[in-house]
Amino acid sequence: MGNGTSRLYSALTKTLDGSPAAQHPEYLVAPDPEQLEPIDPKELLEECRAVLHTRPPRFQRGFVDLRADGPSSSHAPIRVMQWNILAQALGEGKDNFVQCPLEALKWEERKCLILEEILAYQPDILCLQEVDHYFDTFRPLLGRLGYQGTFFPKPWSPCLDVEHNNGPDGCALFFLQNRFKLVNSANIRLTAMTLKTNQVAIAQTLECKESSRQFCIAVTHLKARTGWERFRSAQGCDLLQNLQNITQGAKIPLIVCGDFNAEPTEEVYRHFASSSLNLNSAYKLLSADGQSEPPYTTWKIRTSGESRHTLDYIWYSKHALSVRSALALLTEEQIGPNRLPSFNYPSDHLSLVCDFSFNEEP
Repeated sequence: MGNGTSRLYSALTKTLDGSPAAQHPEYLVAPDPEQLEPIDPKELLEECRAVLHTRPPRFQRGFVDLRADGPSSSHAPIRVMQWNILAQALGEGKDNFVQCPLEALKWEERKCLILEEILAYQPDILCLQEVDHYFDTFRPLLGRLGYQGTFFPKPWSPCLDVEHNNGPDGCALFFLQNRFKLVNSANIRLTAMTLKTNQVAIAQTLECKESSRQFCIAVTHLKARTGWERFRSAQGCDLLQNLQNITQGAKIPLIVCGDFNAEPTEEVYRHFASSSLNLNSAYKLLSADGQSEPPYTTWKIRTSGESRHTLDYIWYSKHALSVRSALALLTEEQIGPNRLPSFNYPSDHLSLVCDFSFNEEP
């Protein structure tokens, strides 16, 4: 093992133990990523693959070119990844994935599968939900890869009900510091019918260092479960109102990533589709008519039965941004009869990845 690799290996193993937060309250105090030595993404990817050598190889997914004919931007596209990574405490302690072997959920390996997925697509911006290993894993490692991160936990995270948890889960937003400058950042606790709720969002205005163009990126995770449709609808309205203010009434282009816990038939989806912010859902563009969402973004089997739904979205300002390409979803054959998560795939939700460019040069 070369010197660089052994240094890297020790860095990775330091984040592997995922010790219970009750015994180790250091999850509340983040190390400063600027004090950590930068690491090469290729080396980290190799290290993850070494940890995963007994598992089947990761699924291959290709990008679908969605560029319309016409002048293309001279600037590099902005790659955005949206992903509910599955909180470790929930995966092991609460979610009852009856077809998923417990060994497949072990943090030591599942963490490397999550990192492998991120490293494979190298997003410029990463929007994550159900993050409960932010301070001990994602912030230090992604910080060493050049990302600046923000974490906003749920006020009453269900992870805290699980024995040997690693602290609360929440939303996390990362962006590459060599590509973007942070202009402003807002942590939003969503309200519904004037009541503060347990769901949150992060919205940041970034400036592209190359083009000096500004845009807003937001990440959220709305209330889960059937019967809470009106509640989700109210949360969505609150988020849209916040984004309306932040983008100065859609003057600043917007990208919103999230696990909305809502099918396209729900009211909250219609609010986003008809908003004055002029948003379109990027993954509709993969359909033949450009009008239909994918058949699923999550597929799991719990004690209550099989659950296949479209809940995850990347919305964008269609007047200001174009989707150049989008990552194809896993096929049913790839997912397999036991569904997700599995030895091949670390979460019950699929990652969504899109490349965006600005429509016109200023």
